[in-house]
Amino acid sequence: MKMSKSGKNTYTLIGQGSDIEGVLRSQSGVRIEGTFRGEIETSGEVFIGASGEAHSSIKGSSIVVAGKVFGDVVTEGRLTLLENGHIVGNIDARSLVISEGGRLNGETRMDQPAAEGRTAFGKKALQSEAETV
Repeated sequence: MKMSKSGKNTYTLIGQGSDIEGVLRSQSGVRIEGTFRGEIETSGEVFIGASGEAHSSIKGSSIVVAGKVFGDVVTEGRLTLLENGHIVGNIDARSLVISEGGRLNGETRMDQPAAEGRTAFGKKALQSEAETV
């Protein structure tokens, strides 16, 4: 995550009460407290707040979910699902932490680091599995 000149973390914020649709690409962290539909890709952390809802595929260096995610999640770092967090979708992560009360409905892949350009359970992942069988 990049630091601003003041030394504080820089985030792209979708605030509570906001409803946005599109593609969000960022070099810094992303925090969703409102509703986002589309695709999120960042080299920083993604944080879905308790009031946040993402109908998205999400890719980030690390991901924390306290709200709701409907879509696939890919991280080469840690995915943390907090006590009221809810994910409906597939996960591709190096490590996974689910707090008591967190809900996950989908498949999880942790057997290898998420490869560049690969989406969770996408065609590239399925093709490489077929080649190894």
